[in-house]
Amino acid sequence: MAKAKIEINEEAVEEKVNPMLAAARKVLLAGIGAVALAQEEIEEFVNRLVERGEIAEKDGRKLVNDVMDRRKKQVEEQVDKTREQAEDSLDSNIERVLHRMNVPTKKDIDDLSKKITALTKKVDELKKSESTSESTSE
Repeated sequence: MAKAKIEINEEAVEEKVNPMLAAARKVLLAGIGAVALAQEEIEEFVNRLVERGEIAEKDGRKLVNDVMDRRKKQVEEQVDKTREQAEDSLDSNIERVLHRMNVPTKKDIDDLSKKITALTKKVDELKKSESTSESTSE
């Protein structure tokens, strides 16, 4: 009994933590449900046409398959689009959080690394010029 409460709470927490993932999941499930419902309705419609003799059974099966293939492609495109939107939203949310936390980006670190390299070269040059001027003054 306590375990069931934990699972429900984990689901609620997961939805709060990642609302885009939860939304994408709901869209995907809705799409699957719509495809299943559409397939049943198409099959019923084609079966009625076959029973009335308006189309041959072979043609009916081909029609159902063609329609389902088109619907499958549409659903896959919608799922891909939803996934891309979720990824973009997640990326921007992560960037905002990192910015708020003042965490340096890879670009910031690369820029600092270049500056350190340039400063190291200048220090080395100054050391060389100092040692050269000390040797000439002796």
